[in-house]
Amino acid sequence: MPIKSYRPITFGRRGASVDSFEDVTKKAPEKSLLVHKKRIDGRNSQGKITVRHRGGGAKRMVRVVDFMRSRYDIPAKVAAIEYDPGRGGRLALLNYVDGVKSYILAPANLKVGETIVSSQNKIESKNGNRMPLKHVPIGLMVHDIELYVGSGGKMVRGAGNGAQLMAIEGDMAQLKLPSGEYRMVSKECAATIGVVSNPDHWLVRLGKAGRMRHKGFRPRVRGKVMNPVDHPHGGGEGKNAIGLKHPKTPWGKPALGVKTRKHKKQSSKFIVKRRK
Repeated sequence: MPIKSYRPITFGRRGASVDSFEDVTKKAPEKSLLVHKKRIDGRNSQGKITVRHRGGGAKRMVRVVDFMRSRYDIPAKVAAIEYDPGRGGRLALLNYVDGVKSYILAPANLKVGETIVSSQNKIESKNGNRMPLKHVPIGLMVHDIELYVGSGGKMVRGAGNGAQLMAIEGDMAQLKLPSGEYRMVSKECAATIGVVSNPDHWLVRLGKAGRMRHKGFRPRVRGKVMNPVDHPHGGGEGKNAIGLKHPKTPWGKPALGVKTRKHKKQSSKFIVKRRK
């Protein structure tokens, strides 16, 4: 969707942009599909901070999104396209013919009034329909992909993202992911046709610190302006380089560009080509 800019009459507006929300057709969410979720603000069950720089932020309700779509062969009509404060893409509100309502990730160009369906059999390769990868035509873009059969969509869920089905080889399907990685998943895993909505989401510029606070992120202090006792980058008079061969985390571990994936991870055998 288009990005909206304002006249730079204040410092906060200069350089900032917002989503235009032109594709959103319903402002109020469906109450039956909302849940309260206690915010943990980066703390574990003991109350200790395990993720820094989290806290505050605007209050928001969690939308219950159906990543399984296990109501097979039951047509559903798209009742509305809605905004979700917890993600970049839009949500589509579905009304099934038997009266059940649910949210799904809205594919790009999905219109209100269209009818879509989820099935375990071969169905029309229509935007928003969901079926196993073995029934999807080669070369088509898909999203909300299962990693394991019946686990629900786990991959390719970000705004504007889509994976291309490259080939079916034996029991596996080869996908080209948005990162450039080529990966094998079972051809029985389900995926939704199309790409995720709101592809211009990455163009939004926050423009001021306050909008980051609304998202629940607290300020971060650079390590190089700390004292040596507080950070490996700290110390020195004035503006100094970090004085190390490689950047470090506050706890002395390598940072910035270091591979963190475990070498013997079981799923590594499914990666055909690593991302660039």
